[in-house]
Amino acid sequence: MPEAATSFEVREVSGGARVIDIKGDITAQSEDVLMDAHNRASGEGVKAIVLNFSGLDYMNSGGIGQLVTMLVRAQRQHQSVLAYGLSDHYREIFELTRLDDAVGIHSSEDDALAAV
Repeated sequence: MPEAATSFEVREVSGGARVIDIKGDITAQSEDVLMDAHNRASGEGVKAIVLNFSGLDYMNSGGIGQLVTMLVRAQRQHQSVLAYGLSDHYREIFELTRLDDAVGIHSSEDDALAAV
């Protein structure tokens, strides 16, 4: 299997949230690194996962599928998922796929963290 062209850095922030900084592409090959990032971000007392898409270069339908899988895992752990840094193109894709119904879309990290 090809190596994913993505990195997911996890940052701990106050208020029971963790931020996952996305850099690169999200495709079907991103499964292992995305799920690893979610595992690192999840933990006792974490009630929200905030996805920072400002470093996203490319995402295809396989990547959307991986986000849905991560979203289901987060919901099972009673965590909300929020996002910021989406380009207009990807914001429209979130709307078309109705991901924006399950993921809170915000304009900045501060706005996302305030919503936690």
